[in-house]
Amino acid sequence: MKKNPDQQGYYGSFGGAYIPEMLHPNVLELRENYLLIMQDPAFREEIAQLLSDYAGRATPLYYAKRLSESFGTTIYLKREDLCHTGAHKINNTIGQILVAEKLGKKRIIAETGAGQHGVATATVCALKGLECIVYMGSKDMERQAPNVARMKMLGATVIPATSGSKTLKDATNEAIRDWINHPSDTHYIIGSVVGPHPYPDMVARFQSVISAEIKDQLLVKTGNPLPTHVIACVGGGSNAAGAFYHFIEEPGVELVAVEAAGLGISSGYSAATTQLGKPGVLHGSKSIVMQTADGQVTEPHSISAGLDYPGIGPMHAGLFETGRAKFLAATDDEAVAAAFHLAATEGIIPALESAHALAALKQLEFAPTDTVVVCLSGRGDKDMATYMTYIK
Repeated sequence: MKKNPDQQGYYGSFGGAYIPEMLHPNVLELRENYLLIMQDPAFREEIAQLLSDYAGRATPLYYAKRLSESFGTTIYLKREDLCHTGAHKINNTIGQILVAEKLGKKRIIAETGAGQHGVATATVCALKGLECIVYMGSKDMERQAPNVARMKMLGATVIPATSGSKTLKDATNEAIRDWINHPSDTHYIIGSVVGPHPYPDMVARFQSVISAEIKDQLLVKTGNPLPTHVIACVGGGSNAAGAFYHFIEEPGVELVAVEAAGLGISSGYSAATTQLGKPGVLHGSKSIVMQTADGQVTEPHSISAGLDYPGIGPMHAGLFETGRAKFLAATDDEAVAAAFHLAATEGIIPALESAHALAALKQLEFAPTDTVVVCLSGRGDKDMATYMTYIK
């Protein structure tokens, strides 16, 4: 499998642009310009400067000595939790706000689940002085209240999505409706590798800085730029797309995507899309979607708001279809246990999303000579209220 889609935005069977007619001009404008903008020397200079001086890149590749001893191998953590705003999401929002500027857009909308993408969008809108509207499920607003406060302090208008499960899927639906109603002056900063082409490719390219840095940092630390394993959590899958990107065409690197099993894959309260879903169209692209026999999207469940999504990005559907990546699932309890284990062994509290990736370490077998990289996509500050319920 190739790391980039074909000209129509397909990764094998998955991708494309399935959108209302009113959105065709917006999507076409973006499709015709995003690669040209990204290749412009002035754009490249500005994004490199902002990623370095504003977002705090390069993030460390940290050798987790005590965690490594726990699993009898060498484990590195890619510390995206140390980015400005607390997660990898800033990589993409910096890129997209610059694209929006080049296209003359003055109004920015976004969807958010865990709130990290919303915060990152509000942050870059404040930086550039642009109007910011963030749609967020009302359920997620309750469980991620600190991030809602941060978005409002940064000047964003946060609008609750009160339909369906009141989570990420529903926030995305509302953002798409907004974009249909404001087609000329608005840019929709999608936060994951989902949506109509060119979004999955564009977001993956902006997040690919993660794997580019991993290669450079491993070469310095070990003399070899290639790990044996790269592990990342997957909801829509932007941090995994970034962590996998420069290794997709390196067959010696095992890619491990970890979905949210919720209360158990067969419990009816899960977000393990590849195990429960089938091909379908969701939010503008063909991918793997959790759905009923007659094609109605089913409600997902995860303790992690960022993984509480009934589909995956088309890149990940392609990785699954071809077998290029191994897909695992971790339950709510397994993720929490992994988070507490990391806190106790390394003094790092991960986001609940990242904790799912850490939980996969128990499901895999490693040789002492392996080099394992886990993408620590975000920090756990936003999840402390949930973690506290597990402290006796």
